[in-house]
Amino acid sequence: MQNVSKRTILWIVPILIIVIFWYFYGPKEEITDNEYITYIKDTSLSGNGEATLDDAFSGFCNESKWVYFKTQKNQNVVEFKGACPVDGKVNDINLQFVVEDDKTGYQVGVLLLDGVQQTEEERDQFLNMVVTN
Repeated sequence: MQNVSKRTILWIVPILIIVIFWYFYGPKEEITDNEYITYIKDTSLSGNGEATLDDAFSGFCNESKWVYFKTQKNQNVVEFKGACPVDGKVNDINLQFVVEDDKTGYQVGVLLLDGVQQTEEERDQFLNMVVTN
């Protein structure tokens, strides 16, 4: 068996470390169908139980999809992604809902408009606009 030189080890070890990090922290497939997404899609913001969030967003936005992911703090997040009209022009929207583990409630999270985070007031105005249309 041939002796392994220090030089060989010095380039193999970093490559192995990169591969391990890529495996655990690299891009993952988007989860577009699970129980948390179903819970949020079937929820009504208006409180009267008539129109669901899925119906409201489908009627207001184009190219929409729902994505689930879990944060490093083990929070269940359902994110709506779509192209929605805001102030007369179509913008890329990302709106997050943080769902409780037992699916008994949720909080409305961050709203990104073309990649820029909006204030809570702007987020609430957008949600109100979606629900009332």
